[in-house]
Amino acid sequence: MRKIKKLSEKQLHILEVAESLIAEKGFKGTSVREICSQANINVAMISYYFGSKDKMMFHLYQYRVQKAKENFSNFTQTISSASPAMQMKEILNFILGQILKFNYFHGFVTNECHTAEPNKEFLRDFYALCVTKFEEVVQKGIVVGEFKKAVKPENLLATILGTIIFSIRNREFYQTYLPEHNEEDYYQKLEERLKTHLYNTVFSLLGYETNDN
Repeated sequence: MRKIKKLSEKQLHILEVAESLIAEKGFKGTSVREICSQANINVAMISYYFGSKDKMMFHLYQYRVQKAKENFSNFTQTISSASPAMQMKEILNFILGQILKFNYFHGFVTNECHTAEPNKEFLRDFYALCVTKFEEVVQKGIVVGEFKKAVKPENLLATILGTIIFSIRNREFYQTYLPEHNEEDYYQKLEERLKTHLYNTVFSLLGYETNDN
């Protein structure tokens, strides 16, 4: 697996400031001057540390993907003694929560980041890690009799990510089906809706017959 080059404290500080602004205003709505003002640095420092605003975002993207991989690995270790069904439920919670938390990345990732080969490699590594864990949980579930169908782990991942990212990228469409939401709690309401749908979908695909989850 690829690993991101170690960043200095100053670089991490700039990225954290940039991420906070981009989460609020979007990538195009956030200027380099705003980032530098908030980070208390000279505008030239963006070029010095990263090369450009786009390259800064590549670093931020890679940093977030690397942290997601580390967090996912650590999280799955903490639930490894649970039943396969409970592990699957918690993994769904984790993936859904993480993607919605960093929802502002997805337009940029699709339009710019996803065309850069190094970033695609980082993302493929994370996908591979998820698939490996899904395979492990599904196989254990088959062995102990909790799951009746050995669904391909890559298909599970595609179903889960496709559902979540569709709802993020098509917010204007999807929010019409969440009539009780407002701007402040949209993603909370969305998470509740998607969690129920993904539980029903994934456990149905796996042939899980108990309704305890």
